[in-house]
Amino acid sequence: MRKIIIIGGGGHTLSCEDVIHSTKNFSIAGIVLKDKKDTTKYNFNVLGYENDLKQLRKKYKYALIGIARVRGYMARFRLYNILKKNKFELPVIKSKFSYVSPNSKISEGTIIMHGVVINSGVQIGKNCIINSGSIIEHGAKIGSHTHITTGVIINGDAYVGEKNYIGSGSIIHQGIKVKSKQIISSLSRISKNV
Repeated sequence: MRKIIIIGGGGHTLSCEDVIHSTKNFSIAGIVLKDKKDTTKYNFNVLGYENDLKQLRKKYKYALIGIARVRGYMARFRLYNILKKNKFELPVIKSKFSYVSPNSKISEGTIIMHGVVINSGVQIGKNCIINSGSIIEHGAKIGSHTHITTGVIINGDAYVGEKNYIGSGSIIHQGIKVKSKQIISSLSRISKNV
């Protein structure tokens, strides 16, 4: 089985670990923390730190960013660029407990958490989190480095730009456009372009 490393050591890493196990496509070699000051309260195998990534690439081909960073894209965006520079492959990880239409397109480094529905014609960019229980309806487009958090509903043909944070339980109405670098608070109803 292919081995994968996860960057991060917090609660989202724990959730990512669970999703990866559900796929049975990868075994987790361990995690990589930011630096020696960074710690984890979970029982992860720590392989090293970000400055070890070049060396770790000699042994491991696959990596996933296991950092969610509520209300901010910069940490994930920075790590994505570091991993690409070091020639890691960033697979799409899809929970076996989610439905992903074969007529959708999902780009590298994106994780589809448990209980998600992604319908036909959906396009999702690179390095996204589609978090537990979210629904992405037909023809919707999600830009790269975006976090669609728990229980969000993106209705048909809606567009969510890059580097966005869509808070838990929010609803983006049919055909609505959300430009890039927006923070949408939890339980929002977006019925006009923002």
